[in-house]
Amino acid sequence: MTIHTTPTTPTAPVRNKQRRIMPFFGLSLGVSVFALSLLVVLPFVMMILTTLGMGFGEIVSTIKEPQVFYAIKLSLSMAIFATLTNLVFGTLIAWVLVRYDFWGKSFINALVDLPFALPTAVTGISLATLYAPTGLFGQVFTKFGVALTGEPIRIAFTPIGIWLALVVVSFPFIVRAVQPVLAELSVEFEEASAVMGASRLTTFVKVILPEIAPAMLIGSGMMFARATGEYGSVIFIAGNIPMQSEILPLIIVSKLEQFDVAGASCVALFMLLVSLVVLFAINFAQWKLSSRLGAKTN
Repeated sequence: MTIHTTPTTPTAPVRNKQRRIMPFFGLSLGVSVFALSLLVVLPFVMMILTTLGMGFGEIVSTIKEPQVFYAIKLSLSMAIFATLTNLVFGTLIAWVLVRYDFWGKSFINALVDLPFALPTAVTGISLATLYAPTGLFGQVFTKFGVALTGEPIRIAFTPIGIWLALVVVSFPFIVRAVQPVLAELSVEFEEASAVMGASRLTTFVKVILPEIAPAMLIGSGMMFARATGEYGSVIFIAGNIPMQSEILPLIIVSKLEQFDVAGASCVALFMLLVSLVVLFAINFAQWKLSSRLGAKTN
């Protein structure tokens, strides 16, 4: 008895096509890229073309104008000082909110985001009202300065007022960047370090700081970017005195009011390039720290 077998043809393996959860992905991507180009890339390109139309010599002379150059130095220095200030106190506030339980903690946690919720003009007017020479806090500083040195200490309408406004508006960035990292960092590492005889300072430098350093750098970058271009909150407390408390965004607005579009574009592009260089440096340092921490973990 013979058994007839029908030959079976090998079937091609069925490939599991990865289905996209988002429908019309191509259309959504195209619309997103078009909107990004229209809102971000196109104005940036036009600003570059407007600036290049001036010529190199005219660009250099515009940047070297005494009023413009002083405003650049003032804006950059106050942004750096505000970033360093918030880097210390913002990390401390994040530490307190994560590691301690106390009455009113939820209220303080919500209060951190208040600079995001308030219009910048409201923040500037409030600070100017409080720290003016006749304000609630301004009177205290005035009397303290007279008693100490014979000269009043002025906060509003000075570079100190600019620094104060930048500290207030950029404060939430570092807190919200460091806070989730601290929440994920187990307390057991700190306890183990204490058991091994390390001091609190050694524990912070050797155990905690390496873990939160990338988040601190990210928060610093966002703070610096916000501080360099801040206008609404600073304009009311700065005083806008040329060669003393005039910030760079006001220079740009002044040039636009004088119909000097090329000069305004030149100053804005220079400030943007400085900010981009700082941000790229911070992001590179953050990437190196993250890579080093990942290598140590593995």
